[in-house]
Amino acid sequence: MRGSVTVHMQAAPDRVWALVSDVTRIGEFSPETFEAEWTDGATGPALGAHFRGHVKRNGVGPVYWTNCKVTSCEVGTDFGFAVYAGGQRANNWRYQLRERDGGTEVTESFELGGHPALRVYGLVIGPLRRRTNLRGMRQTLERIKAVVEA
Repeated sequence: MRGSVTVHMQAAPDRVWALVSDVTRIGEFSPETFEAEWTDGATGPALGAHFRGHVKRNGVGPVYWTNCKVTSCEVGTDFGFAVYAGGQRANNWRYQLRERDGGTEVTESFELGGHPALRVYGLVIGPLRRRTNLRGMRQTLERIKAVVEA
């Protein structure tokens, strides 16, 4: 299961990237992840850096922490991370930025991990969860857009 949403923002790619890669600000933008913090000595975005996110699933619960690892980190163009559950990669999130029309085209995407249990989840609950993720990604990007365009 995967999906993506693209929003154009009237701001420079570096400015947008600074927001999407600062996980400590995710609570301002995401409808589900209300806080995050760098862990294991990380203090900011870098390939391989670890952080954890505090999630309120579907905005109502359950509430839990996720462990994450930065998987792509190119200033101004790309920021991605994997979410782990039970030591397995459960989900991959990515923000890809492209300078376009005097601003930045930002694509947020997700792809569920390949573990067999996640494949079953994708088949059974996938369509509902995909819609929720797409709605949440659009909300996240629109909130980021409001900040960078202010």
